[in-house]
Amino acid sequence: MDIQNHDYQISDTAYQWSVRTFSIVKRLLSVNIKLHHDEQQLDAGDIFLFNHFARFETFIPQYLIYQENGAYCRAVAASEFFAQDDAMASYLRSVGAVPNSHPRLLPFLATEILRGRKVVVFPEGGMVKDRRVQDQQGRYSIYSRSARERRKQHRGAAVLALALEAFKSLLHHAERSGNFAWIDELAERLEFDDASRLLEVSRKPAMIVPANITFYPIRVSDNLLLKGMELFNRGLSRRASEELLIESNILLRDTDMDIRLGNPIAVDEHWNWWERKLLQRAAHRLPALDDVFALPEHIGGWDTKFLARRLRRRSEHIRDLYMQEMYANVTVNLSHLASKVIFQLLEGQVQRIAKEQFHRMLYFCVKYVQLETAVHLHRSLRNPAAYGRLLDGDTEGLDQFLRNAQNSELVLVEDGSYHFSDKLCEEHGFDEVRLENVVEVYANEIAPLPSVTKCARAAIRDAAVFDARSIGDLRYDDQRRAYAWDKAEFSKPQHAEINTAQTAVLSGDWFFYKPTSVVKDLCVILVHGFLASPSELSEFGRHLADSGYTVIGVRLKGHGTSPWDLRERSWEDWFASVQRGFDIAAAYSERVCIVGFSTGGALALRLAADRPERLAGVCAVSVPIKFRNRNMVFVPLVHGANKLVRWMSSLEGVLPFRENQSEHPHINYRHMPIRGLYELRRLVADLEKQLPLVECPVTILQGDEDPVVAPVSAQIVYDSIASEYKRLILVSSSQHGILCDNIDNTQARVADFLQQLEQRTIGD
Repeated sequence: MDIQNHDYQISDTAYQWSVRTFSIVKRLLSVNIKLHHDEQQLDAGDIFLFNHFARFETFIPQYLIYQENGAYCRAVAASEFFAQDDAMASYLRSVGAVPNSHPRLLPFLATEILRGRKVVVFPEGGMVKDRRVQDQQGRYSIYSRSARERRKQHRGAAVLALALEAFKSLLHHAERSGNFAWIDELAERLEFDDASRLLEVSRKPAMIVPANITFYPIRVSDNLLLKGMELFNRGLSRRASEELLIESNILLRDTDMDIRLGNPIAVDEHWNWWERKLLQRAAHRLPALDDVFALPEHIGGWDTKFLARRLRRRSEHIRDLYMQEMYANVTVNLSHLASKVIFQLLEGQVQRIAKEQFHRMLYFCVKYVQLETAVHLHRSLRNPAAYGRLLDGDTEGLDQFLRNAQNSELVLVEDGSYHFSDKLCEEHGFDEVRLENVVEVYANEIAPLPSVTKCARAAIRDAAVFDARSIGDLRYDDQRRAYAWDKAEFSKPQHAEINTAQTAVLSGDWFFYKPTSVVKDLCVILVHGFLASPSELSEFGRHLADSGYTVIGVRLKGHGTSPWDLRERSWEDWFASVQRGFDIAAAYSERVCIVGFSTGGALALRLAADRPERLAGVCAVSVPIKFRNRNMVFVPLVHGANKLVRWMSSLEGVLPFRENQSEHPHINYRHMPIRGLYELRRLVADLEKQLPLVECPVTILQGDEDPVVAPVSAQIVYDSIASEYKRLILVSSSQHGILCDNIDNTQARVADFLQQLEQRTIGD
């Protein structure tokens, strides 16, 4: 190998030192890097392609690939970094960077791939700021600063892969022909210890893995770094200001960086049999790897010239394939959808829209795009906790998007409406668009996804003709998704010890039972108790549905998944679950009754204190006001100690959980978080203050020998509420779970109360 290649030897020490340093720096920055991939993509891939949004991201792919499978990477870098043969240039070479002006760039990279290294390429060739990735015919292109025009992306990666595959094909042909002397000569020239090793690696097809890097959110507000730079360097160019502002906002604020690897492209599948024949025919004119990359059109026989032209066309085709795959793997977020809806409205000549209507359109768009299996969604669109309050206009992601749009005078808020400025459709310069029109930047990022455009159009259409039940169904779907999300979040290795000790076997998900025959006009919400899940009341729910009621089983946040989940929740989170259940039920019926057991009963009464419309009544069973266990008085002390220990160390607390001896181990958590007990006490304290506000009809049921809740609790509730119709029923039982186990005909007593409400014999 010549001296040039010796200059570019990777230093193990420098590489590993850089990985450790970046790991430390990453923790100090506010960028949250997440790599989405499977083992096939990382292990099988030879050439990894990434879109180019910011400069610092060029260091990240190599780090992530090494972190995942220990492979060293070569990365093609701008030649300007190597112009001065200084310490920086030396360092870049030591960690695998190669200048794009290297005289043997492609043969050098091909040799590195044969030796088992990966190659990182940015086919856009530089930062793409306007993100216009399609022309009117749907073809992909980007703006070239140097040429000052739109151009296709670079096809170097395709040429590299095709030539590498051609070289491997020549090796196979030589092996079949018995030309082992040539193979030995090539192996020596490529510094392989053994020719058999060269033949072995040549049997692996060359694979290109396109990847997409998506940042969210894109912020354009001023920050301290930019202000500081301006103090020391007055008169920053527009380009420098824009780049510094965008990149520092990414690094210094909470920003998600999703790196998603796409489907690998096997280059050998893009060769025709007759092209392989032509290659074999030209083999004598291609004695070395460099010659394959230099297939000349102006010398050699007709076969060589024709093959060179075919390779160029193949490279253009493969380039289009990997760019299409790259852009299709954008991670779609709420700002993308909001931007798409805005531009769809502008196409329809709509420049002003009521806030409530826009929120509804955006919510519908989220729900529709969730059904598009080929679209990759940012986690904020998969977790209803992040988008679920769009209909109420109370979502952090939307607020952040609107702040940016308002700061840039793109969207104005006037009299409860959004007004879309003419500036949205103005042309902006290459170095201005990310500052002046971030809405266009977001919309252009998802331009290659026609299914998202389809969802936006459907959302605009359907939001205008929606019915309450449609929204109720979508909100119920949100709760099912929230359950799946929470269960996955708390099923990680760090949760395994507690999770594997659990005895609950029934589903912890919500349920929604609709009657199959006569439908009564009263909808019933069932709310389970502390440590349990909706399955605690599911059998009773089916019985009520058979009687004609529409029945919804609420899952209190933190329940039905993992004790770790419950440990992170407050009683306000539980209450929000009941409110969501009520919203769904109210979409199905003019009148709703909440039946709550234990903690569920306390939450039902707490909701009644807010006096929501359509609440017909509450049946509260075994409501905890006073507890049998005197140790409950120490819960705040233990909880405080746990918080202190977690703050001062990596430990989880003095006593984060204690075992629970449950009447229903197949339903309840075996481990009880102390935080959960603390939140239960907070709920009770709040409820006692709110009980006088309860005015709806209430039936209270309580076991006279309840081992958990002191029976006096029922009397306290009865005496405190202001309901004109209220009834207290003591059930003969030494168990706590009188509703689930139907002790002393408790379920029939509840059903009797529901029948009275349904027949309007009380509460009117």
